[in-house]
Amino acid sequence: MRLPTLFTRDRLDDLVSRARSAPRLRLNLNLHAMEDPVHRLFNAVEPGTYIRPHRHLDPPRTETVVVVAGRVGLLVFDAAGNVLERAVLEPGGQTFGAEVPAGTWHTFVALETGSVFLEVKEGPYVSPGERDVAVWAPPEGDPSAAETETRLRTIFLDREKSFTST
Repeated sequence: MRLPTLFTRDRLDDLVSRARSAPRLRLNLNLHAMEDPVHRLFNAVEPGTYIRPHRHLDPPRTETVVVVAGRVGLLVFDAAGNVLERAVLEPGGQTFGAEVPAGTWHTFVALETGSVFLEVKEGPYVSPGERDVAVWAPPEGDPSAAETETRLRTIFLDREKSFTST
């Protein structure tokens, strides 16, 4: 008999600590094997981490996230990069998670240090192809990616601002 895996505060605190010192300011704790049909992972994200807007169309995958610590912003875009919807996800808040349908352009931004969300989507892992990363947003590592991340995060500070492609 296999015993349950327990998710402890100490385990999440360790993940957050390691994410803070990681070059990308984020780190996964995979609960699955890469070949599993359903992927489950904790994703620790810190303000300043840039998650390039993307979609899961090829192959189509629905992505479910539930925030378990901190605050995470979800942005949904149209095909041109205009914000269609934004939501603050936080444990104990009115909105604590979301299900992002396959093919929906989206990203997540860390709104406070120590943010962690549980992510679930179909496996096995497939690296996003050209059709699934936003051409209107810079790739990770591009000199303008940090400025873009700041602009995306600022959307949650000033409800009147919106992100549009440049």
